Amino acid sequence: MFTGLVEGAGRIARISPRGPDAVLVVSPPWPLAEAVLGESVAVNGACLTVTQVLGEGFCVDVSAESLNRTTLGRLKPGAMVNLERALRLGDRLGGHLVSGHVDCVGTIREIKTLGGSTRIWIAIPAPHLGLVVEKGSVTVDGVSLTVNQVGADGFGLNIIPHTLAATTLQLAKEGDSVNIETDLIGKYVARLLNRDEGQPPAKGGLSREDLVRMGF
Repeated sequence: MFTGLVEGAGRIARISPRGPDAVLVVSPPWPLAEAVLGESVAVNGACLTVTQVLGEGFCVDVSAESLNRTTLGRLKPGAMVNLERALRLGDRLGGHLVSGHVDCVGTIREIKTLGGSTRIWIAIPAPHLGLVVEKGSVTVDGVSLTVNQVGADGFGLNIIPHTLAATTLQLAKEGDSVNIETDLIGKYVARLLNRDEGQPPAKGGLSREDLVRMGF
C-alpha cells in the first residue's frame, strides 16, 4: 500500500529482458543500504518487489502483464522514474490510499502554465473515466493528485511547483504516456453498486429492488 507521495526520482540503470518478462535495475534517491529484499516499491505507480541489491541499484522483476498494462515496457536505460516505498503502519497518510495496481495508460494531451502552477489534461480510456470524479483523487505515474475537471475524454489537473520539481512530471511533454490508478475506494464502491453476488450488473445504479435484495 502506498500514499502517492513520491519520495524522489530514481533512474533506470539497466533493463534485462527475460523472455516476455524483464528485470529492471533502479538507482534510487535513498541510500542502497536501506533497500530490503522482498519490500514493495512503487515505480512510476506500479508496485514491484525488490529481488536483489547490486552496486548500481535494486532489481525488480516485471511480468509480461505489468509490461503490457503499464508504461514500464517503454522505459529505456537512463529514464527517470517516480519512486515510493510501501507505507508503514503509523505513517502519515498525506496523499490517498494507492495500491500500486495500474488501471490503464493515459496520454497527456495538453500542458499549460497558469501563474506558478502547471495545468495538465490527460485522456484515458472511456471504461476508466467513470471512476474519476471532480475533486477526487487520482494517481499519475505514482503521484497522488486532485482532479480539477472531468471531461468527455479525460481529466484536468493542477500541479503546484513543489510537486512538479519533486517528481518526473517536470519532464512531461504533450503526447507522453502515463500510468493511471483511479481511486481505490471508488473502485470497490462502483463494483458493489453494479454487481451483487449472483446477480448480473445493474445498468442504472441502485433500484428499490436492489436495496431490498441486499437487506435494506
